[in-house]
Amino acid sequence: MASKQSPLARKRGKKYAEKKALVPSKPSPIPEAVELLTKLSTANFDASAEVHIRILADTTQADQLVRTTVSLPHGTGKNVRVAAFVTDDKIDEAKKAGADLAGNEDLIKQITEGKIDFDITVAMPRLMKDLGKVAKILGQKGLMPSPKAGTVTDAIGKTVQELKKGRIECRMDKQGIIHSIFGKLSFGSKKLEENLNALIAAIKEAQPSGIKGEYIASVWIAPTMGPSVRVQL
Repeated sequence: MASKQSPLARKRGKKYAEKKALVPSKPSPIPEAVELLTKLSTANFDASAEVHIRILADTTQADQLVRTTVSLPHGTGKNVRVAAFVTDDKIDEAKKAGADLAGNEDLIKQITEGKIDFDITVAMPRLMKDLGKVAKILGQKGLMPSPKAGTVTDAIGKTVQELKKGRIECRMDKQGIIHSIFGKLSFGSKKLEENLNALIAAIKEAQPSGIKGEYIASVWIAPTMGPSVRVQL
């Protein structure tokens, strides 16, 4: 006898329902969950592997907010465009490290004109006061450099290289959930497993002092388009 489909599965279509039927009702160990993940995409393109981690935190308390960075062993599979706010003598260093844009006043002028051709920013500490002119524009798009994210630094070359290779920031939203990507399905299960392990380890190490007892409530992974799998911690 065929199992009943949920209303959501029926609404999403036959292909989604077929993929959903592959997902076990119980949480799966990371190796099994990642292996299954590579088979769940309903998209006709190389989908990203997403992870959604629910933290048991009171998001109104500053000492319970989770924010950290992690360098994924195999990167994200995305070409990240980096803009570096640097002094004139550091422009060549930034560009040689892989920065797509590097400068100071000229770069700030581009932003005021609405030209934002980058995905992440890095800035030297001494230039942060100059970024006040575009802080609102960058802040609204989540692009403002931040000491907590490690993007305000004098080690420009090293930081740009890490960002281009796959260093990402993980931060909790207002619902206490961390949303991130950890690669492309084309990476294969082994590389995705290593990336996911590195990301979860970084989240565990970043446990705030204000969170006592149970810290991570649940971890789910999913392709860009397709059903999710709950991971057994």
